[in-house]
Amino acid sequence: MTQQPPPWGGLPHAYMTPGSSSFAQFLTGQAPELLPGHHVGTLTSGVTADQMRHATTVVATTYPGGVVMAGDRRATMGNVIAQRDIEKVFPADEYSAVAMAGAAGLGVEMIRLFQTELEHYEKIEGSTLSLDGKANRLASLLRSNLAMAMQGLAVVPLFAGFDPDTAEGRIFSYDVTGGRYEEHAFYAVGSGSVFARGALKKLYRDDLSETECVTATIQALYDAADDDSATGGLDLTRRIFPVVAVVTADGYRRLPDADISEIADQVVSARMERPDGPAAPLT
Repeated sequence: MTQQPPPWGGLPHAYMTPGSSSFAQFLTGQAPELLPGHHVGTLTSGVTADQMRHATTVVATTYPGGVVMAGDRRATMGNVIAQRDIEKVFPADEYSAVAMAGAAGLGVEMIRLFQTELEHYEKIEGSTLSLDGKANRLASLLRSNLAMAMQGLAVVPLFAGFDPDTAEGRIFSYDVTGGRYEEHAFYAVGSGSVFARGALKKLYRDDLSETECVTATIQALYDAADDDSATGGLDLTRRIFPVVAVVTADGYRRLPDADISEIADQVVSARMERPDGPAAPLT
């Protein structure tokens, strides 16, 4: 006797059974081959991490009422510039943003899974996760990539968003083991992060406006590119500028290239007179 297909259209029973609100957990049980890094396998003796594209510097800065996240556009492959216009900053959901440094291909896959994770939770539970809950979900995804990180395929994200409970922007950093750490005021990850954070130390103020905050992040990426060969600077000839996103009570928005271009031209013009950038007051 031929078995009749299920009334829900032939989907496996697990797809119609209530369970965890975690999409990543569901995927692990039903289709683990679709998880980031699963198809990569182990690195062979003929392939090294230097032969894979790596994303470099991303920064985040808070200001009254929101947070700014920005990333340069360069991807490297060893000592070669593999791509000049890669995007490293993405919306996580309506009120948060996520950026990545490290193995570019794996990082983009992980961010897509994270976006789906947040959307899946909202559909299953009927409400959005808190900002802390979103940060914890990203940490869980990172832990699942630990085996790849130990082989040189590390992804180091930066997460930020607007917290409606405190009406302010918040920033979270991570390590490759999935450790989650809340940062204050500003932070940066990637090969040029030490130079970007150094720049922000002298430029950051608690009362920055949105435009001033965006300008400070662009100045920080300029300084990172000035001292780190893997970080891309402001490409005036190709008109390629950092991706900059702002998250406020009104949600996530990516700033238009025309706005970034105007600020970038002002930064470069000022650097013609002072190559090391603006100085902080000694007070």
